[in-house]
Amino acid sequence: MSAYVGEEFTAEEADVLRRYVTNLDRPVFALVNLPEVVKGALFARYSRTHKSLRRLFLDEFVGELDIEGDASIDATVGLARAEELYDRVFLEYGDDSVAQLGGVHLACEQASNLLTKILEWGRLMSYLEQSTRYIPYDARLGGRYRYYRDPGILSSPLGTRYVGDMDRIFDIYAELLPALQDHLRERHPKDPGDSDFVYRSSIRAKALDALRGILPAAALSNVGIYGTGQGYEALLLRMRAHPLPEARQYAELMLTELRKVIPSFLKRVDLPDRGGAWIDYLAGTRGATAEVAERLFAGVEPEPAAEVTLLDWDPEGEDKLLAAMLYPHTDLPEDQVRRRVAELGPDERDAVVAAYVGQRGNRRHKPGRALERIFYRFDVCSDYGAFRDLQRHRMLTIEWQALSPRHGYDVPAPVVDAGCAGRYDEAMGISAGLYDALAGHAPHQAAYAVALAYRVRYVIQLNAREAMHLLELRTTPQGHPSYRRVAQEMHRLIAEQAGHRAVAAMMRFVDHSDDAELERLEAERRAEARRLRQQA
Repeated sequence: MSAYVGEEFTAEEADVLRRYVTNLDRPVFALVNLPEVVKGALFARYSRTHKSLRRLFLDEFVGELDIEGDASIDATVGLARAEELYDRVFLEYGDDSVAQLGGVHLACEQASNLLTKILEWGRLMSYLEQSTRYIPYDARLGGRYRYYRDPGILSSPLGTRYVGDMDRIFDIYAELLPALQDHLRERHPKDPGDSDFVYRSSIRAKALDALRGILPAAALSNVGIYGTGQGYEALLLRMRAHPLPEARQYAELMLTELRKVIPSFLKRVDLPDRGGAWIDYLAGTRGATAEVAERLFAGVEPEPAAEVTLLDWDPEGEDKLLAAMLYPHTDLPEDQVRRRVAELGPDERDAVVAAYVGQRGNRRHKPGRALERIFYRFDVCSDYGAFRDLQRHRMLTIEWQALSPRHGYDVPAPVVDAGCAGRYDEAMGISAGLYDALAGHAPHQAAYAVALAYRVRYVIQLNAREAMHLLELRTTPQGHPSYRRVAQEMHRLIAEQAGHRAVAAMMRFVDHSDDAELERLEAERRAEARRLRQQA
C-alpha cells in the first residue's frame, strides 16, 4: 500500500491542472506556465489552508486567471528544447553558475515533520511550510489521520501497534481541541469591537498552539520550495545519503518531477563519479562520526542545563563591530581603525552606533553588514515545536540531535487550566512507549512516534545581524510562547553574559513582555483592518 493518499479530480479539473502541474496523482509536483506572482501567491496561501496545492489552485485561483491561451499546453510533457539548450551550456562547459539561473516552484506534500526539517536544510532556497497554528489535525485524509505510515514499520511486527498508537494520539488531540476552545471562550470573552471572524480565529489559534505538542513528528505537512537547479541538486544528494528511508524515497519523487522542468541541471545526480561519489562521501562521514561519538560517549548521561545557554562569544566583539561600521568610510587598514576605536570614549562610541543604526521605524529597518562581524553560539533544549520554527531561519548555523522522549516535556498552561492535563499526559505516554518499542527495530524511524512537546537539543550559531532578525521576529506578541521564551533568553544573554549591551540595544523591537492572553488577536485585528481598507 502506498504511503501517500492520491487526489481525485473531475475530467474538467484534470484538463486545467495538466497545463500547470507536472503530475496529477503524486505528492511532489512542480508548478509551470504560471506568472511568478501567481506561484508566489499560491505558496503564501499554502501555509494557512488544509487544502493541497492543486485543490487550492482550482478553488481559489483559476477563476482569476485567463487560461484560454494555455489550452494546448500539457505540463506533464518534458521540455526537450530547454534540455538541449542547457546541455550545451551546462554539461559541455561545466559551469555550475548556470545552474543558479533556473528556478522551480516545487510542492512537497504529505511529508512528515522529520522530513520537513531535511527539506528545509539548505540556505539558498526558500521554504513555506503548512502551519500547525492554522490547520487543525483532527480532519482525515483519505479516511486516515494525517501521519506518515512508514512502509518498513507497517510491514514489521510493530505495524499494527504503530497505527493503533498513532490513532489514539490523534483521537486525544481531536477530543481536546473543542474542549480547549470552549474553555478559552469562557476565559476570554469576545470584545464587542471584534468581528466574529477575528475572535474565532484568535481562539482557534490559541487552542491549536496549546495542543500542537500532542502531535507526533510523523504528522504530515505540506512544504512549498523555491530554489535553483544548484540548490535542488545539493538537496537531493543530501536526501539520498540520509539514513531516514522516507528522505531517500522522497528524493526520487522530487527528482522525477524536477527532471520534467530542469532536467539538465540534475544529470550529475546519477553519475557514479559525481552524484554517486558525493552521496557515498556524505553517508560515509555521517556513519563514521556517529560510530566515534558512540564509542566516546557511551553511557554518559547529560548534565543539568538551562533551556538556553550562551556557549561562545567574542569579548572584544563590540570593538570589532564599531571598527566594521567605520571601515568603509575610511582609507585605513582595519587594524588601524580598531586601534582608534579602542581609544574612543563612551559618548563617541554611542555616536558611531547611533549613526550606523539610525532611526529604525520598524523591525524591517535593519543595519548593514557590519553586524556580521561578530557571532554568538547557543546550546538550546526546547520542545520540538519551537525547534521547527527556529530551524527555518536559513542564515544561521544549526545542528540538532536525534529526537527522542529523553529530555521530557512541559504541559502548556491553557491545557492545565482547562482540566485537560491528564489526557495530554496520556498522549505523551503513548508517544514515549511507541518510541521505545520502535527504537530497537527501526532507530531512525522511531522518532516518528515522538510528540512535538518533547524537547530536543540543538546548537544555534549566528552573527549579530541574523540575531537581530531572528530575535525581533520570534519575540513578537503573536508568536508561539515556546519559541518566544527561547528568543527572549538569547537576547538577555547577549546583553548580560556577553556584555554586548550596545548590540542588544540595537535590537529595539525585541519584545520581553509576558505571553499574550490571545497571541493572534492583535494580528487578526490588523489583518481585518487591511481587508476592510482594500474593500473600501
